[in-house]
Amino acid sequence: MLLMKKFLCFAGVLAFAMCAVSAGGKIRVACVGDSITYGAGINDRSMTYPAQLGRALGDKYEVVNFGVSGTTALRKGNSPYFNCRQFKPSHEFNPNIVIIKLGTNDCKSFNWRFSSEFETDLNELIDSYAALPSKPKIYLCLPATVYQEKWGINEPVVVNGVIPAVKKVAKERGLEVIDLHAATAGKPQMFPDGVHPNAEGAAVMVAEILKHIGG
Repeated sequence: MLLMKKFLCFAGVLAFAMCAVSAGGKIRVACVGDSITYGAGINDRSMTYPAQLGRALGDKYEVVNFGVSGTTALRKGNSPYFNCRQFKPSHEFNPNIVIIKLGTNDCKSFNWRFSSEFETDLNELIDSYAALPSKPKIYLCLPATVYQEKWGINEPVVVNGVIPAVKKVAKERGLEVIDLHAATAGKPQMFPDGVHPNAEGAAVMVAEILKHIGG
């Protein structure tokens, strides 16, 4: 009986906390990533994946695009997300949910030569968000399918290097993985330059993300 009372008390506190988030403001979602998150190649900014996700989730959510083209999870990459202009704002946003989609630029040969440090660097990036006062739920995305090798971005390293590393980090930390690689497979027509999805491709990504977020 005592255990039941304690459980009900805990459940009540948890429910109160969840209601407080809803009553006190919107659920803040930070979309962290590279040019695919930013929406490179999508001229209509209302059709990037974060913008489409915001509309799909509805008024209870505030989704902000913190994507920066060319960024890497690797600290020794040519453009580390740690050093980009959106790193600090993405933390100041104090998100309740963080969606991290990095790895596409990490696969470039001049970046992937530091592959042994990828898991450590990704963990440090995750730690930086996990330490926020909001204690956000963090999701790791697998990179989208690469249909044409460009700028050093290539599918073999994404599949055989980046994806296993992201999955390993997620498993060790108990984080959910959003498989955008499988979701975008077999859809080359949605990737005009072979790397970046168009608005339709972004919609496919959103549909996959919604399987994990928003219920």
